Amino acid sequence: MFKPKKVVQNEAEFVFIEDLVPQNHLLRKVDKYIDFSFVGEKVRPYYSEDNGRPTDPILLFKMMFIGYFYGIRSERQLEREIQTNVAYRWFLGLKLNDPVPHHSTISWNRRTRFKETNIFQEIFDEIVHKAINHKMVGGRVLFSDSTHLKANANKNKFTREEVEVETREYIDELNKAIEDDRLNHGKKPLKEREEVTETKVIRKSTTDPECGFMSRENKQEMFCYLDHRTTDMKFNIITDAYVTPGNVHDSVPYLSRLDRQIERFGLKVEAVGLDSGFLTNPICKGLHDRNIFGVIAHRRYHPTKGLFPKWKFQYDKERDLYTCPNEQELVYRTTTREGYREYKSNPKKCAECPLLKECTRSKNKTKVVTRHVWEEYKEKVRLNRLSKSGKMLYKFRKEKIERSFADSKELHGLRYCRLRGLRNASEQVLLTAACQNMKKIATHLSRLEKVCGNTSG
Repeated sequence: MFKPKKVVQNEAEFVFIEDLVPQNHLLRKVDKYIDFSFVGEKVRPYYSEDNGRPTDPILLFKMMFIGYFYGIRSERQLEREIQTNVAYRWFLGLKLNDPVPHHSTISWNRRTRFKETNIFQEIFDEIVHKAINHKMVGGRVLFSDSTHLKANANKNKFTREEVEVETREYIDELNKAIEDDRLNHGKKPLKEREEVTETKVIRKSTTDPECGFMSRENKQEMFCYLDHRTTDMKFNIITDAYVTPGNVHDSVPYLSRLDRQIERFGLKVEAVGLDSGFLTNPICKGLHDRNIFGVIAHRRYHPTKGLFPKWKFQYDKERDLYTCPNEQELVYRTTTREGYREYKSNPKKCAECPLLKECTRSKNKTKVVTRHVWEEYKEKVRLNRLSKSGKMLYKFRKEKIERSFADSKELHGLRYCRLRGLRNASEQVLLTAACQNMKKIATHLSRLEKVCGNTSG
């Protein structure tokens, strides 16, 4: 009873490492249901036979997966954890006395062997394919959003730089729509103007120049990256994860990433649920062109205080004019280079209107209402949100995409960037998302096996 602990622990024991790992351990499920042989095939092109005997790539990636499964933030700490954790050793196929690969091995492979490769995206895609093969991805309803990933950079250390504004992918299509709209209204084509490079001034971190400064209402200002993520309705499998600097708007990469999922995984998308940041004319037009039922949250607009909001002016599509609250007509005048039609009132009638002070503060007493050439697509999306199916669909958004973000931050350490640079941030996001998917696949198949076993029994 009072035997010293050290004496007891110095006794020799005959044990199997297999017996030391609990039967319901997560890594047992992952090892049973996820075949990692695909990793060897994916990385084979990056290994040379003349490099001696490098660390087994499957072992290397399984070490990295452990770090992302359990939110272990550093590779040094990961090495120490594997040394002492029996379940980790079992998962890696190491004996109790086997040496653990040095943490620098992971760093060297990531910084040298896999530099400028697409290996992490390929591994993420392969896990999604496994989920599809197990019928865990419906592919009919998708939810998308973005969350910030705090960069490893001091927000007070920056320089101000003038950079070019990137041309949006839809600009050629919009110019064509403007040209057609002016032609339909009997207006002359707009004169070609000299190409002027549009620029803007941004804050550029001196610590991590590739991150972006995020400054949004009711949010903390910081240098960060954005994790643009899409989840499937059926089992909440993450079907896409894409990283941009923190100063890139949520809507910018959306349509191209949606197309990638459709092409890469053969998804037949019928509906999408999005946050209010995606309520833009190009996205609404893009969803219409793809025959996708879009449900997007309402965005609050802040009209000029004391003046009528735009919704007070009713649009008549057949006559192509607006009617003001005083039943006066605002007729079409022109279509601007930015893609907005202008509807103007009669200044003589407005001068005698009792509602003039609540309508406009224009010196010439003319009310101007603008309407984008793609405005009708946004109106359809608004009607989708108010429909019965739209309301039901949007309720699932917080349970799907918001829950996915919460799990990655709370359980997998995705609140902060481990390393600096866009490529390193992408690696962290992709492998975290892959591990979340692996957990879902393994857990689901384990439950399915129990149900089938109980039923057959």
